[in-house]
Amino acid sequence: MVRVFNQYVSLKSLLLILLEDILIAGGLFCGAKLRFLEDPAEFDHFVRLPNFGVQVLIVVIAVQLCFYYSDLYSFTHIRSRNGEIVDICQSIGIACLILGVLYYIFPALLLGRGVFFIGVGISGALVFGSRLLLDHAWRAAASQHRVLILGSGESAVTIARELTRRGDLNVHLVGLVHEESAEPGTVFGHPILGGMDRLEEIAVQHGVTRIVVALADRRGVLPVRELVTLRVQGIIIEDVHSAIAALSGRVWLSVVKPGWFVFSEGFHRSRFTLITKRCLDILFSVLALAVSLPVIAVVALAVRLDSKGPVLYRQTRVGLGGRCFEVLKFRSMSVNAETGKGAQWARQNDPRVTRVGRRLRKYRLDEFPQLINVIRGDMSFVGPRPERPAFVEMLRKEIPYYDERHSVRPGITGWAQVRYDYGATVEDALRKLEYELFYLQNMSVFFDLAIMFATVRVMLSGSGAR
Repeated sequence: MVRVFNQYVSLKSLLLILLEDILIAGGLFCGAKLRFLEDPAEFDHFVRLPNFGVQVLIVVIAVQLCFYYSDLYSFTHIRSRNGEIVDICQSIGIACLILGVLYYIFPALLLGRGVFFIGVGISGALVFGSRLLLDHAWRAAASQHRVLILGSGESAVTIARELTRRGDLNVHLVGLVHEESAEPGTVFGHPILGGMDRLEEIAVQHGVTRIVVALADRRGVLPVRELVTLRVQGIIIEDVHSAIAALSGRVWLSVVKPGWFVFSEGFHRSRFTLITKRCLDILFSVLALAVSLPVIAVVALAVRLDSKGPVLYRQTRVGLGGRCFEVLKFRSMSVNAETGKGAQWARQNDPRVTRVGRRLRKYRLDEFPQLINVIRGDMSFVGPRPERPAFVEMLRKEIPYYDERHSVRPGITGWAQVRYDYGATVEDALRKLEYELFYLQNMSVFFDLAIMFATVRVMLSGSGAR
């Protein structure tokens, strides 16, 4: 397993993406070779760079994006071979439709003379064949990470549960080491192998490659000498809070200690990152407004015809530094939906939502006017979701570190929105804050771009969080 944006990611997924980039490009090259098999001079002219390279690159990007949005690089989803073939064919078909539109607008990009269809057919066969071969090769050759947990309390149970859940990482939890004396038993289905006095012996006996320190109280208990010896031998020693965050993509406030925020990596925002993020916010917002003007016009008309009231809805939200601003949205609820009731959380199947509003909220179309908020500087494209002042006052009393989410501009989308469902309780707000703290820890331009890709996927599928 490797870390990307401080999260554990399956090495198999990364290898598969790289391999299929090469195979799709190779399939297109083979398609050209077959098409001009009897005319080598024409073949040499056809594959001349840079034109052929640009044409191939566009096809590769289109197919890979469709694979990504079809979950073909996620090994947490179990699918049959037949199901995988269907998903690959559907993804390639959708990519062909997208490319067809692109070729209509930009004819010069077209891989003509029959090469496109021959090459795409070969690429599809190569992709499926490579997946069969990689599965067999991975099971035979991939080295398995053998993890030992030092501790048996609440933190140890949490990390054991997360390790068990992530079956895509090729990780084997060999067991746990008790804080004091050896006591037989199991934790979350995994054996307690002994006490800390046998730590080195247990690590060698079970071929441990990584130790996660999950002690409730380390003062005077942490076996520093033994851990140093094992670390020098090449075994990775990891703090439980960092390990849990990397496995789940969120900071678990139920187990994290205040000192972790002080000494953990991350939470660094260089001036360059902030300036680049702001420039991209303005660029993307202007482009998105220009491209989506026809959609905005249709949505505005639908809102106007569906129910009485204004097309745009203004609501006070808390932004950067705790300052309030007015967020803009297409109205998706009936007028005076909160009259006499005060501020209420939006929830699934909310009865206050109009017929058109239900569709707008499902596909996030009601969020388009917030592009104006981004241009104004009230919001960013990516960041914590801005909350209403009444809820902020309540949540900052109930949830520790809640105000830390106001250290950056709020976002139209964010890590919590793509990873967690609707929030309508204090506990939901706590879960979302855990994802937001993880984003704050690992904030970067590339992480923002990854979240934008995930947001498009949520919009297309009509799923995800708000």
